[in-house]
Formats: sequence, structure tokens, C-alpha cells
Amino acid sequence: MADPLYNILFLCTGNSARSIFGECLIQRWGQGRFRGFSAGSHARGEVHPLALEVLRKYNHATDHLRSKDWAEFSQPGAPEMDFVITVCDAAAAELCPTWPGQPLTAHWGITDPAAVTGDRLTRLAAFRTAFRELDNRVKIFTALPIASLDRLKLQREMDRIGGLSAEDPASADELPGITTADI
Repeated sequence: MADPLYNILFLCTGNSARSIFGECLIQRWGQGRFRGFSAGSHARGEVHPLALEVLRKYNHATDHLRSKDWAEFSQPGAPEMDFVITVCDAAAAELCPTWPGQPLTAHWGITDPAAVTGDRLTRLAAFRTAFRELDNRVKIFTALPIASLDRLKLQREMDRIGGLSAEDPASADELPGITTADI
């Protein structure tokens, strides 16, 4: 029997960088097991140019990307989410819409690269740092034996992943709390 296809929604306020990174990264590392989506509580209406630059540098397709309001995913007929992950502190503190189904939720706070000031190289470095940090978390998440974990264990692991940095182990095998008994 094939693994189920999981829908995952990444949220931030503007849906212009961090949540867009999440959408792209889950598509890449999920290897067909995940459909990634992103949205913002106050969508800016465009993807940040430096976010697009970073995504292109790492060979992600960007033509399909757009900034979306999170209400799009709480409407009748919207895809039912299995997971909803906030990637900015402001969105995590807001009252979220009611999502169809009962998705597991987690907060994976990432510093807002769009808020960084300075010259172009300084700002680009902030976008790359945010991308790498989320890349690490998504790789670890996609390595979890999701189908064999109960909701409580999966919630614990999602919360644990939210506390990791870009330098933490990039394998679920190296994550404390995951053992071969969980598989």
C-alpha cells in the first residue's frame, strides 16, 4: 500500500518569503508524499524578490509561486490540511481561521529576513539564513516515519523540530526522541 499524500500549509504574515520557502522545500524533500501550500495572515500580494533569488539559486521552480491570504485555505472546497506550521512569531500569535479537518499544528519560528536592513548582500544573507534553517527543519520532518507515529508522538516531534537551528542534525535518526522502536 502506498504512503498517504499529506497536505501541509506554511503560514507567516506576509506570505512573501518564509512560508514560500516552506512550500517549496516540502515539495522537494517530501518526494511526492507531501503537497505544500503557503499563505499569510496579511499577504503582501507578491513574493519578495530576494526570496525568489534564493529559491532560484537552489534550483527551485518559482513561476507558480504567489502570495496568498490564509482565508483561501479555510473556505469550502479548500484542500484539507494534515499539518499547519507557522514560521513567524506574529502569525503564531494571531487567531487563525478554523482549518477543515483536524491538522496537527506547530510553530517553527524563523527570523523575518525581509525585516533586515542594510546593503543588498546583508539582506541576501538574511534570506539565505532563513532558507537554510527551514531547509534543515523540513528535511528532518520529511524523514519522520509519519504513518507509524501516533498523533501525540508526531506532535512532540513537530514541536521539537521547531526548536532546531540550521546547524542541528539534518536527520531524524540523529534527533533525540526518535528511535527505531517508533518506526
